[in-house]
Amino acid sequence: MNPFEVAGLPLHPLVVHGAVVLVPLTALALVLGAILPSARRRLGAATPLAAVVTVVLVYVAAVSGGALKEVVGPLPQVARHEALAVLVPPWTIGMAVVAVAQWLWFRRRPADGASAREASSRRDRVVGVMIAGLALVTASGATVSVVLAGEAGARAVWGG
Repeated sequence: MNPFEVAGLPLHPLVVHGAVVLVPLTALALVLGAILPSARRRLGAATPLAAVVTVVLVYVAAVSGGALKEVVGPLPQVARHEALAVLVPPWTIGMAVVAVAQWLWFRRRPADGASAREASSRRDRVVGVMIAGLALVTASGATVSVVLAGEAGARAVWGG
């Protein structure tokens, strides 16, 4: 039994479709959480959990992609897909780190009352802006990299 197959199908395209859906959704949740406190409260731990799951999916996609490459052989389209796909893990790891940091940072802050005024100190505002900036950068990088790699993978399979 091949660990990189499910019911005779290669594991790579199955896992990749999960990553292609989850990366942009997680990126959207991260950015919304960075700019809208109400979204951040409603999403809660779902954003950092989705970001960690995304990292796992991307890792499995990379490993299973390497196994599929051995079967398919060294084609130029596969090499292009692989060259673009190596950009995905660093961006998704960065997005996961920012998602966890954002969740931990805003979770520790008081929500109302006199202590809320203290929490709005200059330092807290600066950290909040830094987290928002990092959220925008990593979410954008993760989304763009997965779209480029996915498009190259689709071209490798379907031609073009």
